[in-house]
Amino acid sequence: MRNDADLKSFEALSADRAHGVLLDVTDFERIDGVIADVETRLGPVDVLVNNAGYGHEGVFEESPLAQMRHQFEVNVFGAAAMIKAFVPYFRQRRAGHILNITSMGGSITMPGIAYYCSSKFALEGLSDTLSKELQPFNIFVTAVAPGSFRTDWAGRSMQRTARSIADYDASFDPVRKAREEKSGKQLGDPRKAAQAMLQLIGSASPPVHLLLGSDALTLVREKLQRSLAEIEQWETLTRSTDG
Repeated sequence: MRNDADLKSFEALSADRAHGVLLDVTDFERIDGVIADVETRLGPVDVLVNNAGYGHEGVFEESPLAQMRHQFEVNVFGAAAMIKAFVPYFRQRRAGHILNITSMGGSITMPGIAYYCSSKFALEGLSDTLSKELQPFNIFVTAVAPGSFRTDWAGRSMQRTARSIADYDASFDPVRKAREEKSGKQLGDPRKAAQAMLQLIGSASPPVHLLLGSDALTLVREKLQRSLAEIEQWETLTRSTDG
């Protein structure tokens, strides 16, 4: 947790089973020490769930690069730093499971969330690569990609860049309005997502990638079908570069 109030609320959920620590995943200098202390006080950690993250919404041309850097600091580098802290323990024990919460936005894209989608594409790539690197040590890595869920993603956790270029009014303003109105009314149930992840953790052969939600399933499947059709359409040009 990042503050005392959230820490106390979390531990109150189960006094004997919920143990929290204060940590911001972008406080990179503290991470190793915090994880070492957790391993000492509470015993071996079996599962790491990288769920820290937030959404950025804004037209690419209007959004400062500093906002993109911060998006990556939290969504990508924060997750990578946590993984680096835990992997030595998992590797020594030849056991462990890393769940990186990505998004359907790590496979598909939508207007106005270029920074967010970019960060989730990056986390998807990191997850897929690590699943191969860590497999010899019996460490599983799964990218869990939710669709739209009733969380704070589009509300309190969303950072929105102010509008400034009128040319985007017609194409983007309705998208922003619809996203704001849908917040809290999404199809996905967070409790069911948690149960799905518990089932995933309990699997003897978990997948490298797992979609959550029928909307994610539909949209990602459609994207893959379009990609395959495009590959086939341009196959001749693709092959033409062979020497």
